[in-house]
Amino acid sequence: MIEKKPPLTIRLCQPRGFCAGVDRAIQIVVLALKKYGAPVYVRHEIVHNRYVVEGLQSLGAVFIEELSEIPPEHRQSPVVFSAHGVPKSVPADAEARNLFYLDATCPLVSKVHKQAMRHQRLGRHVLLIGHAGHPEVIGTMGQLPEGAVTLIETEADAARFVPVDASALGFVTQTTLSVEDTAGIIRALQERFPELHAAAAESICYATTNRQEAVKETAAGADLFLIVGAPNSSNSRRLVEVAERAGATMSLLVQRAAEIPWDEIAGIRTLGLSAGASAPEIIVDEIIDAFRQRFDVTIDLAITATETEDFPVMRVLRDVELTAADMAFVNGAA
Repeated sequence: MIEKKPPLTIRLCQPRGFCAGVDRAIQIVVLALKKYGAPVYVRHEIVHNRYVVEGLQSLGAVFIEELSEIPPEHRQSPVVFSAHGVPKSVPADAEARNLFYLDATCPLVSKVHKQAMRHQRLGRHVLLIGHAGHPEVIGTMGQLPEGAVTLIETEADAARFVPVDASALGFVTQTTLSVEDTAGIIRALQERFPELHAAAAESICYATTNRQEAVKETAAGADLFLIVGAPNSSNSRRLVEVAERAGATMSLLVQRAAEIPWDEIAGIRTLGLSAGASAPEIIVDEIIDAFRQRFDVTIDLAITATETEDFPVMRVLRDVELTAADMAFVNGAA
């Protein structure tokens, strides 16, 4: 007699997974490999996802942390800068070394760079709300001279900060923060500094906001909420926090199905499932398949927004055709 599987409803968030900036960055590496051949060097993880990085390595990408790691015989090979953005010193270093570089910085991160530079141009000291050590924060701070930017991580930082001129302050934020946490920090700063200037446009990106809203809408009553993403992915870790705050009994970050603690979750009946902006859909499929092997699964698709954003690659790569097969390693078979 075949043992009957217990029922499980999976509340599958949409939107989830890749955003337009991540998709573009991966496409840039894939197209560069097609056009120029291996190796294509990539400074830092192109996006914060080990599966994506290993997939690109298998195609011929070589990941480095510093441009000095590129051997002299490969100086003509392309080097791609990651989606998180880089300090101004990095392209300057590439030019000094006569390297051919492709900048895969997300256009929404580039917009934050421009907003920070605008604040400075208007004579304001820049407050950057973000997480110390994150590559995006390093890149944004590196757009301006040393001392022109102060990093604010928490409301306690906002309370401690002492400006030279309280009437000449402007703020920007990292694009992948918790919407609620950031609002609290901004509120604390505005209470202390009523003349604080906001950025000309919202810094937290559409994808971060949409994914957090989708999780918030579906978390209440979930026995478990799984977020597919990497431990060093800021936006993925924020989704775990959002799920817990919004009422999920338990929320976990997993990179692959193998990380799911099956023995601990045998009794669940409602699962929330989403993926950070750098997590590929092929892993979401893998996780759903793993649950189907153990449960009688019903998928409840929770659509909270429709995303139509599409960021084109740079002109030098537009003459190369990108096929579904080229991206199957992250998107799965069409």
